[in-house]
Amino acid sequence: MSDDILVYIPALRAYARALCRSSLDGDDLVQETLLRAIEHARQYQPGTNMRAWLFTIMRNRFFTNCKKSARERTGAADCASLVPQVKPDQEWHMQATELHDALNKMPVHYREAIILVGALGETYIDAARILDCDIGTIKSRVNRARGILRKALEPTL
Repeated sequence: MSDDILVYIPALRAYARALCRSSLDGDDLVQETLLRAIEHARQYQPGTNMRAWLFTIMRNRFFTNCKKSARERTGAADCASLVPQVKPDQEWHMQATELHDALNKMPVHYREAIILVGALGETYIDAARILDCDIGTIKSRVNRARGILRKALEPTL
């Protein structure tokens, strides 16, 4: 290389900052450009425009980096360190307390039916056997218990 590559660094830095919109990323791009130019110095043809050759290398590196960053997300937006490790449990505790209070205020036959079917996952037939009543009675009790819970736990505006 007969041309002095150092003469072009200020122009490369200005172009890199315009491309990257950041001085730090621009400086990195200049370094990559100079590294590529040194690696591929044998491809430079003496007597041609060194500045244009360097700018072409920089432009190609910039677009390659853009494509690469689109494929490989750095995770800055969804970085694990930004997410709380333990979610607050106060809200869940308050909701559980409200549910417990609402169940305790409910008549026993409704509470038994909703717990068997809703919480324990028993079928209506099995719940009817356990509570020694008809399946229609269980369906009715579960429906009424859901209504009581819905009304008790409904958010007040």
